[in-house]
Amino acid sequence: MGMNMTEKIMAKHAGLPSVSAGNIVTCSLDMVLANDITAPPAIKEFKKIGKPVFDNKKIALVPDHFQPAKDMKSAGLAKTVRDFARKHKIVNYFEQGRVGIEHVILPEFGLVGPGMLTIGADSHTCTYGALNGFSTGVGSTDLAAAMATGKAWFKVPEAIKVVLSGKKPKNINGKDVILTLIGMIGVDGALYKTLEFAGEGVSELSMADRLTIANMAIEAGGKNGIFPFDEITKEYVEGRVKEPYEPVESDSDANYSQVIEINLSKLTPVVAFPHLPGNTRAVSDIKKKIKIDQVVIGSCTNGRLEDMEIAASIIKGHKIHDDVRCIVIPGSQAIYKESMRRGYIDTFIDAGCVVSCPTCGPCLGGYMGILAVGERCVSTTNRNFVGRMGDTSSEVYLAGPHVAAASAVLGRIAAPEEVE
Repeated sequence: MGMNMTEKIMAKHAGLPSVSAGNIVTCSLDMVLANDITAPPAIKEFKKIGKPVFDNKKIALVPDHFQPAKDMKSAGLAKTVRDFARKHKIVNYFEQGRVGIEHVILPEFGLVGPGMLTIGADSHTCTYGALNGFSTGVGSTDLAAAMATGKAWFKVPEAIKVVLSGKKPKNINGKDVILTLIGMIGVDGALYKTLEFAGEGVSELSMADRLTIANMAIEAGGKNGIFPFDEITKEYVEGRVKEPYEPVESDSDANYSQVIEINLSKLTPVVAFPHLPGNTRAVSDIKKKIKIDQVVIGSCTNGRLEDMEIAASIIKGHKIHDDVRCIVIPGSQAIYKESMRRGYIDTFIDAGCVVSCPTCGPCLGGYMGILAVGERCVSTTNRNFVGRMGDTSSEVYLAGPHVAAASAVLGRIAAPEEVE
């Protein structure tokens, strides 16, 4: 029996000729990641091990969740990370002014790539599967051991093959694709499994689309999401990824526990209603006007330049609805600068948006957009659990940048074509 992409990466990093679902393997790591929330407890455990870091170039520390520091406690967390980075001469430590959202800047800076194996103490580390690598989230204790040894153990996951076909409509992006998939299989439909994307429809997806889709594999319970290496991947990683890399492709006789088919041409803009990412509905099927109080456009899921472009194209020439606060958060300093150069930031500010420096902020209810009692928010973030963005009576509706921008203008959940 042949191997799928995830199995090939695991086999190589475990030094084995082959692996299959259910095997327990110990793998060498290409990159180890933590942020200002997850690094401090990992650092505490790391100190107990009494060893130096395994490789100061293969650890990335990104203070992005509560930073710039929102209070004294968050300042203390950042200082713990900063002091550790200085002591161990961590090359990929990103200080304020040079930082961005972790899952945006690691691909942007070329720290992750095809065939690489990455773990991070953040559940959305699965983002990097968009680049044909294996990446997944771990706990802070596992991260501590990884920083000391450069290794981690895994149970090789079963794989679900998601075959994409058809042409992507212009009002659809990766968020609609992944929300549609999660709506089909549920938030536990891929529990500890690989979501492997394949088919002619993959070529319809930009790298931003793929990063969004892989990012939310965890919202279906997935261990990881992964895409094949093609011309779009090649164009993105060439000249960007500095370390040698080896793309992988699945064997024709690779084993899958399930095959799911999605015709992109039949997709329409969708929204995930509270309080699960799988509670999806087509915007066109929403008969009742759902008034909103806030819109967030950004995050590790939809804070890329393409997302800024989509949102700006819809908002341009309009004003944000009087009853709505719209917060726009570019995912990195480079995206912020390019958005300024292209006029997107002017468009947002002229329309009445708040534009923030790169931060995770409101996504996890940290700061920069907390919801009050009973408030509703349309957000391009990745989770809409009870109390995720503020008060437990508040509601978060997940959507892509098309729907988020249209909703900000009209003051209710809306499709992009409704904005004239």
